[in-house]
Amino acid sequence: MMKFRFRRQGTDPQREKIKQELFAFNKTVGHGFPHQPSALAFDPNLQLMAIGTKSGAIKIYGAPGVEFTGVHKDATAVTQIHFLPGQGRFLSLLDDNSIHLWELVAGPSRVVGGAKKEGVVSLKHVDSYSLPGRPGIESCSATRVTVLLLLKSCDLLCVGTEGGGVYFLQLPRLSLKENQTLLQDSITQSLPDDYRCGKSLGPVESLQEHPQQPGKILIGYSRGLVVLWDLGTRHVDQLFLGKQQLESLVWERSGNLFVSSHNDGGYSVWAVASGNTCSHQPVSSAIPYGPFPCKAINKILWRTSQSGSPVLLYSGGMPRASYGDRHCLTIQQDKQHVTLDFTSRVIDFFTVQNIEPEREFDDPSALVVLLEEELVVIDLQTTGWPSLPTPYLAPLHSSAITCSCHIASVPPKLWERLINAGKAQRGHQHTHMSWPICGGKNLAPPPKQQELLLTGHEDGTVRFWDASGVALTPLYKLSTANVFHTDCDPCDDPHDPNDPDLQQEEEEWPPFRKVGCFDPYSDDPRLGIQKMSLCKYSNKLMVAGTAGQVIVLGFNDERSDHSVDVSVVDLLQDREGFTWKGHDRLEPRLKPAPFPPGFQPLVLVQCLPPASVTAVALHTEWNLIAFGTSHGFGLFDYHRRNSVLARCTLHPNDSLAMEGPLSRVKSLKKSLRQSFRRIRKSRVSGKKRVITTPISKVHEANAALAEQEEVAPVQRRIEPRSADDSLSGVVRCLCFADTFLRDGTHHGPTLWAGTNSGSVYAYALEVPGVCSGRACERGGASESSSCVEAVLGKEIQLMHRAPVVSICVLDGRGKPLPDPYEASQDLSIAPDVTNAHSVLIASEEQLKVFSLPKVSAKTKFKLTAHEGCRVRKVALVLFSSAAQEDYSEHTLVCLTNLGDMHLFNIPGLRPQVRYDCIRKEDISGIASCLFTKNGQGFYLISPSEYERFSLSAKVLTEPLCSVQLDRPLEFTTASDGTTMQLQPNGTHKNQLGQAEGHTPEPPSSLSSPILDTPLDSPLSCADLTLDSAGELTVEDVRDFLTTVDEVENNLKNIKEEEGRSTDILIN
Repeated sequence: MMKFRFRRQGTDPQREKIKQELFAFNKTVGHGFPHQPSALAFDPNLQLMAIGTKSGAIKIYGAPGVEFTGVHKDATAVTQIHFLPGQGRFLSLLDDNSIHLWELVAGPSRVVGGAKKEGVVSLKHVDSYSLPGRPGIESCSATRVTVLLLLKSCDLLCVGTEGGGVYFLQLPRLSLKENQTLLQDSITQSLPDDYRCGKSLGPVESLQEHPQQPGKILIGYSRGLVVLWDLGTRHVDQLFLGKQQLESLVWERSGNLFVSSHNDGGYSVWAVASGNTCSHQPVSSAIPYGPFPCKAINKILWRTSQSGSPVLLYSGGMPRASYGDRHCLTIQQDKQHVTLDFTSRVIDFFTVQNIEPEREFDDPSALVVLLEEELVVIDLQTTGWPSLPTPYLAPLHSSAITCSCHIASVPPKLWERLINAGKAQRGHQHTHMSWPICGGKNLAPPPKQQELLLTGHEDGTVRFWDASGVALTPLYKLSTANVFHTDCDPCDDPHDPNDPDLQQEEEEWPPFRKVGCFDPYSDDPRLGIQKMSLCKYSNKLMVAGTAGQVIVLGFNDERSDHSVDVSVVDLLQDREGFTWKGHDRLEPRLKPAPFPPGFQPLVLVQCLPPASVTAVALHTEWNLIAFGTSHGFGLFDYHRRNSVLARCTLHPNDSLAMEGPLSRVKSLKKSLRQSFRRIRKSRVSGKKRVITTPISKVHEANAALAEQEEVAPVQRRIEPRSADDSLSGVVRCLCFADTFLRDGTHHGPTLWAGTNSGSVYAYALEVPGVCSGRACERGGASESSSCVEAVLGKEIQLMHRAPVVSICVLDGRGKPLPDPYEASQDLSIAPDVTNAHSVLIASEEQLKVFSLPKVSAKTKFKLTAHEGCRVRKVALVLFSSAAQEDYSEHTLVCLTNLGDMHLFNIPGLRPQVRYDCIRKEDISGIASCLFTKNGQGFYLISPSEYERFSLSAKVLTEPLCSVQLDRPLEFTTASDGTTMQLQPNGTHKNQLGQAEGHTPEPPSSLSSPILDTPLDSPLSCADLTLDSAGELTVEDVRDFLTTVDEVENNLKNIKEEEGRSTDILIN
């Protein structure tokens, strides 16, 4: 008797209510450094900083946890930002010549995570304006805005243009005051004849208001002319006839002097005198890095100090021939002279200083420099001008991110030790200054638990971040490079402080000082971290790299000098016919090396061939690590320092597996050719198939089913994958579990491995000291004399040979097994070992649960057949109810190659909800996505930014903050009268779905998995990013090339199938 299963179309209202209390999708906050910053501003009254980007986004930062985000409707670069001090308003100038007004507004109270949130402030777009073209001039370049100046009264905006004209806009309405427009002709009439010479003055380069006399502004033209203009009387007070091309202007606090910087690398000091209407020469001029030709000084600041001479700060000015490619900013005061040398371009900078008008001196306390790849803050009050550690905006991509890992509920002891290790690393920075950008108030409650985000990088470092709140704060950095011999090795070439060559280098001119942590260059690409695993209870860390290196590290609070044990594991097992053509292994350091406090290496396991590690597993209770590459997998006892198992998974046709990712032999053309051949072969074979007429029994069964309401769902035909495909031996996942494998009465340690060809290997382990199966009956051997043993218990081959993405063992209650030490130390509920266990195997095409130890199929869900997508990431998450404190569910979260999230209950694998999260074109975002155990997740939206999202209705990490303004902060409505709904990322969206100031996103309401969902629905995400590292595979690129065709063909197949009778689906 054949058994048929069909999904019911009805829904349970009670279950729908529970799902709404468990699941809700929100993109909550962005972590990291804004991608491609282009503008910077600071409000000294509110202590808020604004950063604009080339994609049209604006981010406001204050104290840690105070963040606001807005996005212009048009994705155009933000070129300038100007605050209306104290009002919570600012102006933005875009590259399309439009001026926009934004403001902070209070949102309505709302319920978040079961709690009522009030007083939350968010960012709103108010108005915009574009200068009209001048009459009779076809080109609009004459009115292209070059510079903005907001008067201290905040009621007038001065707009300088390329045509040399200055326009005035009334605020806050952004209306043009045509009667006050100042054109070049009005200025030219006041010039001496010998200076006029019939030449244009050029664009307006700078506008600066007089610090002591409101209504008077300095107008600097590109040609070098500077004009002091009186807005009240509309006439020229004084002319400064500069002869060098102008770059920027800045006033001295008293208003008696101003400084101009020029394109020849020099600056000039000009005196402002009431009786002198025309100044031909400055008081003083200097080219700091002359006399040879120098680059332009783009911006200059002059800050008076009570302690002595003024502080002079300027960017650029380097000698063209010697240091023209350096990105520098110079600080000068008296005899102190430092040239800050950055690794990326200087965008803009400002100083934090006294703003009280009765104070005589500026007394700058901090310098904030926005670079293309990071933010640097310099303490100007401490001798030596040290840099400050940043509590947020740290560059995640200081070296390219290659992998990531999240640890929830970090024990307080480990947390404290990590903080202390991080402080020891920063011990050379003798600064006690607090963070100068401290505006706003963080209303978010303190985190209930501490969370760690670990990022692996291309240079062999692992960085630990505090991911407990909105601000992603760096805690500690681990480097694995000192385990090996590299080209740039400080241990091999110690510097003698008395070396005369070194002293000469320190006394070089300009006096460079390397500042910042962004370093895109890696000493050796083989150092790159590919996989990580951390045990938070035993403080053991496992990291694996690009050259087959696997390192086990333990935490030590003291500095240590020791050598690292090295073991070699040959995964080929002397198999003939295979020759490794890739990179060589890294040379380990055999002599003792110094290791700072923190994680220190205990043992190094080197895989041969030295291919990139693709999967790892760590079980600290058994002192075992497992690792896999494209050639096979191994098992190692790091306590006894001996190899337990090495299994080769290569297929005879796995030629690409022998070349490696860094091999020069490997041809991209060859890879693409093979991919297109497989695609073409699949399409041709599909066309050749002829739909045969069903046999009579099927006709009769279909006729009977047609009279019933329940109809079998339409499924796509899945092509079995060829076993001859290259890279079929890649190990995709590894898993340790204490479960039933040999029989149904004895449970014990096991190791599970899944490969790219759909093969699953299960090994029974004999671990000394762990009572397992028959070992308990025999009494076991002494722990000191015996070694770990591994015996192959099961070998499973999936029918369609789809790559195995994840393996997880479920206990007798259908719950995931606890992590090592959780059950033994009563940190979680002990697993059920009285009832039969099961194993959940997730392949790229389907999810399937097998019973143990017989490995018979219990239930499955064919994701590719039903939804037309492939599994990319899988995680088991515990969702807590927002309405019931004691109710929670374990749920399987699945991310597909189309960027959507599918949630299933376990072990029944019934679909719960589906959300659109990442654009299907964003291959890097999908590859970098990771899930937390409490229902949140991260993925890269750019090389330097993580987008944080939540799938839980209860657990949210989002900005909740307020700002005390000089104006009423009221809840506002949109121009059409609709109320503005607060978005989790700090922006607004009205109830009609049209966003004010940010890109609209599709609604994240619950969607039933039974309802028809268009496969080509738009997904909300950032722009396509391909330059950030992640677990990109040939399959990812192949999916990107064929997704559109697949979707169209799938939709076409569904329509064709709807016109025919439905065949019986046999499970």
